[in-house]
Amino acid sequence: MILLFGGEKGGTGKSTLATNVAVWLARRGRDTLIIDTDRQMTASSWADRRNARVPAARVHCAEKHGNVFHALRDAAKRYDEVIVDAGGRDSEELRTALVAAHVVYVPLRASQPDLETSVHMNELVTLARGMNPALDARLIISMAPTNPAVNEAGQARELLRELPVFSLSDAVIRERKAYRDAISDGLGVVESDNRKAAAEIEALAHEIYGTGG
Repeated sequence: MILLFGGEKGGTGKSTLATNVAVWLARRGRDTLIIDTDRQMTASSWADRRNARVPAARVHCAEKHGNVFHALRDAAKRYDEVIVDAGGRDSEELRTALVAAHVVYVPLRASQPDLETSVHMNELVTLARGMNPALDARLIISMAPTNPAVNEAGQARELLRELPVFSLSDAVIRERKAYRDAISDGLGVVESDNRKAAAEIEALAHEIYGTGG
């Protein structure tokens, strides 16, 4: 499967989700490749740190720019799972990855500026489905408040229901230090002691890949 984490808004946790789902897969014996199309190279740097210190559950990573369609489809023939970490902007990389991917998740903060970008993503997915009609497009609330009294995530989910090409993920990723620590250490939160963060990634991964992992 080619799984794409993309969108037009930076700082929404795309690299965090890509790396954590990749670790979840690798720990289940899946030969996993992250393709980093973001010139900030967050996922690539994470992979370098990880593979220098973690002998098991290795995650492969490659950087690709420009038209990535053929690179993604070729990688899908050689790896069990391909995860694309796209930068937070409308780009050639994002558009061609949408045509190649089987599933795209667009992470958004529960804020008005992020929600506004989803309107154009709705248009990009519509265009991509002209060539990739089976593309499964989902929105996921990311970096949501941990305080249960703050209902920003719930309010955002209601607004996002107005976007016809997307379905809403049942998973919600909250703002936790564990995710920042994992990126810095080359790890996934499923390898940490933070059960709440690990449970969020487990829920997301099971939604994408099923309970069989």
